[in-house]
Amino acid sequence: MRLLIVEDEKRLALSLAKGLTAEGYAVDVVHDGLEGLHMAGEGSYDLVILDIMLPGMNGYRVCGALRAAGHDVPILMLTAKDGEYDEAEGLDTGADDYLTKPFSYVVLVARVKALLRRRGPAGGASPVHEAGRLKVDTAARRVFLAEDEITLTTKEFSVLEQLVVRAGEVVSKADILEHVWDFAYEGDPNIVEVYISTLRRKLGPELIKTVRGAGYRLEARA
Repeated sequence: MRLLIVEDEKRLALSLAKGLTAEGYAVDVVHDGLEGLHMAGEGSYDLVILDIMLPGMNGYRVCGALRAAGHDVPILMLTAKDGEYDEAEGLDTGADDYLTKPFSYVVLVARVKALLRRRGPAGGASPVHEAGRLKVDTAARRVFLAEDEITLTTKEFSVLEQLVVRAGEVVSKADILEHVWDFAYEGDPNIVEVYISTLRRKLGPELIKTVRGAGYRLEARA
């Protein structure tokens, strides 16, 4: 899952990003409403956390513009304001939920997870994916090999998820980096190979094939 945070309080934005990354999400952060609208409008996010008081364009206008353009990405609005009128205005522009500052981080994570569950898998697809003896439940974040449950770290699961939802297709290293880490990742891109190697060790070497110069393919019938 890929999230976008549009929040001009930089310390808060980076703190949220750090926490949500630890939860297993790929998180991008911007601090301006116009930039947030541009990035959210690209359609590659599963959820947007949107502050109301932003430079460039306020959150109400960003939300309204996204909805007017036909984007149905879940939007969780944040504001320091408090009152039924503000909440009604935020929801009237198309926001899915509303959280008033200061808020508990635990509550924010719960709201994020609830919105993602409510939206469900893209296109109404089942959250359970099977490839031969492998079964991956992306909603419960559980992995089974035949009858045995396999324990994966958060990042290992996220890498596997990118492969299993496109089983039989080639997934590039760049795609995995973009969705499991984020666009601002500046570390060694070979980190993907490290996680692929770990997954092969846990799931069997025959399951994930390297397609030289192109990426990786999870064998649909392995």
